[in-house]
Amino acid sequence: MHPSSVVEPGAIVHPSVRIGPFCIVGKGVSLDQGCELISHVVIKGDTKIGKNNRFFQFGTIGEVPPDVKYNGEATKLVIGDNNIFREAVTIHLGTIQDKGLTSIGNDNLFLAYTHVAHDCQVGNRNIFSHNATLAGHVKVGNHVNFGGFAKVSPYCTINDFAYISGDCNITKDIPCYIKVAREPERPAGLNRVGMQRAGIDAQDIDLV
Repeated sequence: MHPSSVVEPGAIVHPSVRIGPFCIVGKGVSLDQGCELISHVVIKGDTKIGKNNRFFQFGTIGEVPPDVKYNGEATKLVIGDNNIFREAVTIHLGTIQDKGLTSIGNDNLFLAYTHVAHDCQVGNRNIFSHNATLAGHVKVGNHVNFGGFAKVSPYCTINDFAYISGDCNITKDIPCYIKVAREPERPAGLNRVGMQRAGIDAQDIDLV
């Protein structure tokens, strides 16, 4: 750990975790093996983080939700394994108006300035391009790709293998395998490339 960083008493940090300069790890945080905080990373709240996650500079993880209904209740953030959080990513704790939990699965890539709001549930192997934003209570499945500046309104569900184009504003649930574009959002065909990259057989893609 760099001498300029602070790990508060009560935090659980695996000995293999690397913490660069000017980072803060709060007392309720758990960091499992292989994680790395590059620099200027703040992780707070009741936040449990799995293995081999990388947090780049100026990320804020586990901050209290900016929700006027939130009144300091005990809520959580849970992050799985092998995720990458690039510069200035923000992820908030849950609220008691939902399950009190924000959750991130495994093998996700969050590019710079991505925002995941309170009570979101994010699955596995998703890609969030720069400035992609999830409002509160959004559910994201697996293998979803968000273009830059894509925005998802509260309570929407984005199902597996959907593709959300850049600068698209999502205001409704999106089915599996669909590409969505334009403003307001409209279907733009099947996400064939995403399915091919995931190893789905060509005949199965044609059936979809």
